Amino acid sequence: MGVCLIAGAKDKAIQDFILDEQTVYSIPVSGYRVTTISFPGPISAIDAAQVTIDPQKPAAFLIAHAKGSSFFSVRAEARKTTTNVNIWWNNKTYVIELIESDEPLLSVTFQNAPDNSASVHTESVTPSRLLALLDKAKAYPLLKAYHSETVAQVEYRNFEKEPRILDCTNYAVKIEEVFRFNPEDTLVFRVGVTNKTDQELRYAPNGFSLRVGERTYPQSISDASGVVPPHAEAPAYFAITGTPNGGRNDLSIKNDFFVILDAHTVEQVPPITPAPVEPVKPHFQGRRR
Repeated sequence: MGVCLIAGAKDKAIQDFILDEQTVYSIPVSGYRVTTISFPGPISAIDAAQVTIDPQKPAAFLIAHAKGSSFFSVRAEARKTTTNVNIWWNNKTYVIELIESDEPLLSVTFQNAPDNSASVHTESVTPSRLLALLDKAKAYPLLKAYHSETVAQVEYRNFEKEPRILDCTNYAVKIEEVFRFNPEDTLVFRVGVTNKTDQELRYAPNGFSLRVGERTYPQSISDASGVVPPHAEAPAYFAITGTPNGGRNDLSIKNDFFVILDAHTVEQVPPITPAPVEPVKPHFQGRRR
């Protein structure tokens, strides 16, 4: 069996916070450890004092951030220092206070506030509606070309130039495309499941889940065969709707997505050829006289 697991341990050094522009978030960081701070989507701008992005320049804190990414990493460069970092995200400013400490947080994830009306909204996404979303995702190229108004509100991302792959010993799962249907709070993924072996690969068609940061989302519906022939690739579709507790996920298609799937190979058993049966010779018993 070839199984890939994404492991994670939740402890006091890993924290989640609800985004609130009226709150100052105090985050302890260290000069000997790296603290990664994540937002729900790409960060627009970072403003800070006593902070540098160049390790050769003296400053109280060192920050690393790639333009367009949804996270940044920070490390203290001096003892007993503090400063504030202002993050511009989703047209709002969020204030983070960095404090040098011997007990730093190693991972901080900011999340949107839960939508109290989400549970009612999620309930309205029926199985038949999810099937319709799958069909719309499959027909997206044709609809975009000839009936663009039907997909005008669909957000779309192609991963051809930036693949996301779950690469295991016997198989791999590659994200090809993602579609976001905002009214239904649903993301539909088209993936390719590749069998690397000489044996048939099998998986549960309803066994897809999605990893985004520290959170895992189970599928709401899928269209997958569950079987991949030796050394072949089979397409599959699956959707993520809301969150496991019934709220909205509001996941941006710009996130770093990773698919989780458990698959195993099945040894091909050759058919049993029955042994040849010799014909029975007729036996005649002599008539008594």
